[in-house]
Amino acid sequence: MRICVLGAGIVGLATAWQLRQQGHDVTVIDRTQPGCGASGGNGAQLSYSYVAPLADPGIWGQLPKLLLAADSPLKLRPRLDPLQWQWGLRFLAACNAGTARATTAQLLILAAESRAAFDAMRAKLRPDCDFSTTGKLVLYDSADGLAGARRQLELQRQLGSQQHLLTAQECVAIEPALDGYRRHIAGAVHTPSECAADCLKLCQALARALAADGARLLLEHEVQGWVQRGGIAVAVRTTAGEVEADAFVVALGTASHAIGRQLGVHLPVYPLKGYSITVTPDPAPGAAPRVSVTDSARKVVFARLGERLRVAGMAEIVGADTRIPPERIRTLVAATQAVFPQCGPVFDAPEPWTGMRPATPTGLPIVGRVARAPANVLFNTGHGALGLTLAFGTAGRIAAQLPKA
Repeated sequence: MRICVLGAGIVGLATAWQLRQQGHDVTVIDRTQPGCGASGGNGAQLSYSYVAPLADPGIWGQLPKLLLAADSPLKLRPRLDPLQWQWGLRFLAACNAGTARATTAQLLILAAESRAAFDAMRAKLRPDCDFSTTGKLVLYDSADGLAGARRQLELQRQLGSQQHLLTAQECVAIEPALDGYRRHIAGAVHTPSECAADCLKLCQALARALAADGARLLLEHEVQGWVQRGGIAVAVRTTAGEVEADAFVVALGTASHAIGRQLGVHLPVYPLKGYSITVTPDPAPGAAPRVSVTDSARKVVFARLGERLRVAGMAEIVGADTRIPPERIRTLVAATQAVFPQCGPVFDAPEPWTGMRPATPTGLPIVGRVARAPANVLFNTGHGALGLTLAFGTAGRIAAQLPKA
């Protein structure tokens, strides 16, 4: 089949890779270069076993801070935007224990599929993407936070995840760079099997491999609309002209909503704005982490990418605002200096980044056919902060819904 994938982020490229492995004639279209959207500077963690959804019952107690505090790691700023209000109300409706448990179960199944598909890709392609398998520590600074983590751990353990609760001393034994922060750690969840990778480098490697294998990449060409006949999509209109195909996969991140609306489809996808910096820490042993670390209180993650350190975090429901306020970068710098005080004076010129994570209210991505859309248009979007983690799993599910070549 001739299949056109809209989007060259990690989700679109993983989809194109999987379809090409099955022998399909693949075209990828994106308005920018591979990985230059929400994939480019993301948190870099492959969280296959620790997938707590953002829509959690604990959100209700945080609402005043979300709405009012300028320094909150989770920020909600109401706008005159019907989509934001619709999304926000559905998000709050999902903040209950039953939905959180069901979402966790589904995400863990999908993450396991993604791990297997990612490993198969890596074995074949061997991409240069600073891949590591050092595990992950999720830190908690209070007894209440640790109690919530224990409940999530027990749920995930029932679903097959292998994790452990650790004391501060045990955390330092696993990651010596946490020694200077020891007294602030009430406890942590350790997941030895978690991984990390540079998503931008992975996207670039996938794009090169696809092009070498005969896929067509139309980069820096924007998708503008659809050509339909008899209720079937026959082409997309782009700044490079019309591109015909037998089937289409929409993997445009937050832009998926607008392109879906042209088909009469409402996709509950809204930007979840995040930030990151990438720094080169002191190379001395124990100065900077080798294990991936998540500071749950600050909503900041630390992932080692070769000799670099990626620091990412925060979630703002503020619309498609691509500005990078200096105070948000200062927050990431301060978090790094607080958690890893021996990391070194490397923060005068961090590489700042912001990205619009495409989030659904529940945290479950939209994968496959959608009611009212043409039968030959499939969607692969709404991965939120788990785009890198889930990309190859959702790609496999898309491929399974299309006839093999």
